[in-house]
Amino acid sequence: MGLRLTQRDEEMLRGRHGPAPRMAMSILARMAEIEGAEELMDVSRVHIDGALYLGESSLDFAETFANLGGKVVVPTTLNMGPIDEYGWREHPVSPDHAEKCLRVMRAYVRMGCQPTWTCAPYQVGVRPALGEQIAWAESNAIVFANSVLGARTNRYGDYVDLCAAITGRAPRSGLHLTENRRGQLLFRLEGLPPDLLRDDSFYPVLGFFLGERAGSKIPVLQGLPRGATEDQLKALGAAAASSGRVALFHAVGITPEAPTLEAALHGCEPEGVVDVGLRELRECRDRMSTGLPEELDMVVLGCPHFSVAEFRQLASLTQGRDRHPRVTVLVMTNRYTRDRLRGSEVWAELERFGVKTTVDCCDLHMPTLTPDIKVVMSNSGKQCYYIPGILGRVVVFGSLADCVNSAVAGRVRREDSQWSD
Repeated sequence: MGLRLTQRDEEMLRGRHGPAPRMAMSILARMAEIEGAEELMDVSRVHIDGALYLGESSLDFAETFANLGGKVVVPTTLNMGPIDEYGWREHPVSPDHAEKCLRVMRAYVRMGCQPTWTCAPYQVGVRPALGEQIAWAESNAIVFANSVLGARTNRYGDYVDLCAAITGRAPRSGLHLTENRRGQLLFRLEGLPPDLLRDDSFYPVLGFFLGERAGSKIPVLQGLPRGATEDQLKALGAAAASSGRVALFHAVGITPEAPTLEAALHGCEPEGVVDVGLRELRECRDRMSTGLPEELDMVVLGCPHFSVAEFRQLASLTQGRDRHPRVTVLVMTNRYTRDRLRGSEVWAELERFGVKTTVDCCDLHMPTLTPDIKVVMSNSGKQCYYIPGILGRVVVFGSLADCVNSAVAGRVRREDSQWSD
């Protein structure tokens, strides 16, 4: 059966609503056909990942739509941008590159997008409701919206996100449909030390393992502590969406579509069962580091963007201590979180320690690391997955406390007792 379009869809496709909706609808209709969707559906909001400068084509795409008069028709937020709009001069960014990045950013704002510039829009007040149909891009935002909030979005990629925002439409397929949200693989957490289950570093490791084993299937977690925080679930989802293609996970008794194991599996048997013990997670933690050198050059935090709670936790760890002058500590966040904390005791403490903060962007896209930076430590599973391939540096995974201890010592320091039998 072919794709059925509504009268308004047809009008957009024929250009009756202008050239920008026409181009956007032609792209969406083709995508829907490829996916096998029978129709398009309304979405209530969009989160755009494509507002990056990835070469001239990305600039041409944004400015073409803006110059055609393109305007978003639903509330549309922007993922972290290609550059820190006001602080890029503090990093190894050329003026020519900066100008192109700024042109991309301005084009999206001209089209009516909200300049949120964060990969964690759910932590700056953008919280779609349970069952709400949305079109979000950016892998960690997608998995958080689907899993923790119970909203419904496919794993939209760059540029299709803008087409959805201009038309307010998306293919009715994939995770938009209830039958496709059934848990498929059961991961049973067994015999794990209670202290480890409460530790923040447990969640990115579990997420990394989840992504490796689940791929694009929907995992169901049994045995995750019910007291898991939003930041811990954020770290879990971000790692799973990076090491694999996880767009939705269910945590029994925690996430909204999994009050029980039966509900998470939609009353079916799982396609497979994976028992997760300390040995499996310890081996995964080891894989997240590409080396364990003594020397350390930089600590990178905030992928996904650091929250207010994480800043407070970091300040409590630096209190009364001094950073080694050779180690740079960089925290990535968004302008809203920074502005909430500026002038506070937390911000003063981090400035005293020498923390550098960059907003609205990410080290994976904005040139941030100088050539002398060889070894990077992070508490982010996503950073550990991408830094070796994108930035070509040795990466070391550690907890937030490990990162601070290492920054103070000037060399890699990790507490391994929780990961030992």
